[in-house]
Amino acid sequence: MNDPSRTLLTVAQAAERAGVGASTVRQWVRRGHLPVVRLAGRVWVRELDLLIAERDTRRRGGARRGAEAAGPVNCGGG
Repeated sequence: MNDPSRTLLTVAQAAERAGVGASTVRQWVRRGHLPVVRLAGRVWVRELDLLIAERDTRRRGGARRGAEAAGPVNCGGG
């Protein structure tokens, strides 16, 4: 089993893993919600940091990609 504290992902891989767009991952980085590792001129995201940022974003009310595309849910109330 891979250790998420040692697994490094590209921004694209992190976005796919979190179910969001790459622009969202870059936004998390800019806002300080997601730390990055810079190696050899590239930006990497630790999988554990991604999991923490994703959890915290959901607690703040963030949505997964596609959730807004599904449209409103009709609960039959009126």
